[in-house]
Amino acid sequence: MDFSGRVALVTGAAAGIGLGVASRFAEAGARVAVFDIDGSGAERAAAALPGAIAIRGDVASEADTRNAVAQAVAAFGRLDTLVNNAGIELNGTVTEMRPEDWDRQMAVNLRGVFLLSGAAIPAMRGAGGSIVNIASVHALVSYPRCPAYDTTKAGLLGLTRAMALDHGRDGIRVNVICPGYIETPLLQRWFNSLDDGQAERRRAMAAHPVGRMGTPRDIAEAVLFLASDAASFITGASLVVDGGMTIAGH
Repeated sequence: MDFSGRVALVTGAAAGIGLGVASRFAEAGARVAVFDIDGSGAERAAAALPGAIAIRGDVASEADTRNAVAQAVAAFGRLDTLVNNAGIELNGTVTEMRPEDWDRQMAVNLRGVFLLSGAAIPAMRGAGGSIVNIASVHALVSYPRCPAYDTTKAGLLGLTRAMALDHGRDGIRVNVICPGYIETPLLQRWFNSLDDGQAERRRAMAAHPVGRMGTPRDIAEAVLFLASDAASFITGASLVVDGGMTIAGH
């Protein structure tokens, strides 16, 4: 899949899945705009990628999202792909969670996709483009103490379908990926926060029929496919990339 001459804007790209996606696009020849609330992390990531730029901003901010698209277009002259990857997870039942934590999770995980897509689509019209949203297996199955996270990820499926329907005639395809356990610093911090993180890691490994957890590269390859011309007849689709975890009932 050759992305030479194309431009990708990836959110939450300073680390984890986002960094893996940005790196894979650069490897395929694309010019990449690395967008993250961690400005120094975005700069480090961009410095390691040929021709990439770093953009600091909050996906929940309308001004920051419009600025991100404007900077990418100003730097590269076009925008072909938007990957809405940025997300947070704040856990607690509805009786435990503070309303401000619920609101922040909605703002980052769902409002951010709405804002960035709304800013990017006008820049893609005419030449066409692709939007790939990163949801989670939490969009399909639920886990204890995750009502806000599950709601945002399930909402992304509906938002993806709606955008695909509304903007298909603009030449813009919109799809969503639902990852399972992915080896990232964020996941490791979660294991470390548990009383017996090693036991939970072993349980997570055993939950995957393929015998391992995923890597950022696994998700990046799926993103690249959906953004490529090989997927030109795919839009409004949800692709589960979880090593078989959900079909195994986990």
